Amino acid sequence: MTTFPAPAKLNLFLHVVGRRPDGYHLLQTVFRFVDYGDSLSFTVRDDGVIRRVNPLPGLDPEQDLTVRAARLLQQETGCRLGADIFLEKRLPMGGGLGGGSSDAATVLLALNRLWDLNLSRQMLQELGLRLGADVPVFVFGESSFAEGVGEKLQPVVLPPAWYVVLVPSVAVSTVEIFTSRELTRDTKPIKMSDFSTGCGRNDLEPVVCRKYPQVAECLEWLKAFGDARMTGSGACVFAAFSSQEEANKVFSVKPAQMAGFVAKGLDRHPLYDFIS
Repeated sequence: MTTFPAPAKLNLFLHVVGRRPDGYHLLQTVFRFVDYGDSLSFTVRDDGVIRRVNPLPGLDPEQDLTVRAARLLQQETGCRLGADIFLEKRLPMGGGLGGGSSDAATVLLALNRLWDLNLSRQMLQELGLRLGADVPVFVFGESSFAEGVGEKLQPVVLPPAWYVVLVPSVAVSTVEIFTSRELTRDTKPIKMSDFSTGCGRNDLEPVVCRKYPQVAECLEWLKAFGDARMTGSGACVFAAFSSQEEANKVFSVKPAQMAGFVAKGLDRHPLYDFIS
């Protein structure tokens, strides 16, 4: 069994700049990976069967993104191999850290190698988009300025940073937040050249904080130490620090009822070099 990482992502800002006729929202954001996340282990099978060996309670196997990603790759390539997939889950569901999307991307990247398929990065990104809007960035593999529904990606250079990430004990429904009447959808688009660390905001944050007081509480506490903001559609919130020592110092004084972690910002996905 071979094990591969599936890192979390943070949205350093997230603007909703419009809405397509099909209902999908048009976004602008900057994605950054951190060195904390899930891990997936694979055993290649020669009978074509795709199986999660430790299914999550309450999750229909047919809706499991890891299984769906493996089957999609199998179907698109005609590959006759299969895989047993073991997922070690650290990232919360409904946390805005991209856990499910990252897991799906790691399946695509890992099985592309283990099955010796040799698909290009672009081809895997296109498959990833069919699984979810956040999957392509994990395949793209670099800190990115993203537009569209999150699939139009350009690499961006970010300064080194350590992050304190707080994980409220709630699972935020992305659909609920994006369909809220309170959500503003007309933020003026910016150019990538206008982006600098600390710019922008998360347009979803006010809606989430009104609906989920635990998120507002974590955000208020963290803002005492810096420019804290929410990632994705929540629930997790984060703040950046210039050193591990500084981040650990802040994390060490958090209230006992608040959970979370400290993580280093990554410039590239750990599996970036899996594709030439």
